[in-house]
Amino acid sequence: MKPIILPAIDIKDGNCVRLVKGDFNTVTKVFSSPIDSAENFSSCGAKNLHIVDLDASLTGKPENADIILQIKEKTGLEIEVGGGIRDIDTVKYYLKNGIDRVILGTAAVENRNFLIEAINLYPDKIAVGIDSENGFVKTKGWTKSTNLNYLDFAKELENLGVQTVIFTDISKDGTLSGPNFEQLKNLKYACDLQIIASGGVKDIEDIKNLKNLGVYGVICGKSLYQGTLNLKEALAVATES
Repeated sequence: MKPIILPAIDIKDGNCVRLVKGDFNTVTKVFSSPIDSAENFSSCGAKNLHIVDLDASLTGKPENADIILQIKEKTGLEIEVGGGIRDIDTVKYYLKNGIDRVILGTAAVENRNFLIEAINLYPDKIAVGIDSENGFVKTKGWTKSTNLNYLDFAKELENLGVQTVIFTDISKDGTLSGPNFEQLKNLKYACDLQIIASGGVKDIEDIKNLKNLGVYGVICGKSLYQGTLNLKEALAVATES
């Protein structure tokens, strides 16, 4: 499988930022603006973007929607958006305004009726974020712990009709320490879902290893901003036979 490479843009207070392990106390501005960052990724050959509205992940409202829609308008890239999407009106708003996929996180855990409604309406445009720490799912912008095992959750999502999941090992996110290959393998063997790997990607070797694992997509954030991964090289490796 040739994985999709998704450069990541996290937006907080209108800025393009990165966090370490999802900790809002580690916010660092990494580019002049989210729009400039998106245009830079596009100029390097990216076809896809992963965007998270960090403010929305805390408030449950699409705080940076205007910026996200500007990015779509200016770049024309395939964009998936996550962060605080907790009602069907927000899902419809993003999809009707050109966003290609919407990511549900907290709401997928806490409001199964909403999740089912979203999947029934837009089966191929919904992804669910499985944000895991020590094997257990966390919600509310990674601030709330649950007793829900990530594999059990994945199997339940598959049974409900979810097609795509984004798996993040929170302890790896923003650390450049490599993805959690063991948990990704377990996830791959446990269910038949399109898996987008997120968290810890450092360099081209990680891209090669994730490609060999057969994941559907790879989210790259800090590695691109800090230069440990070259986006053009990552795109080339991902698409070669």
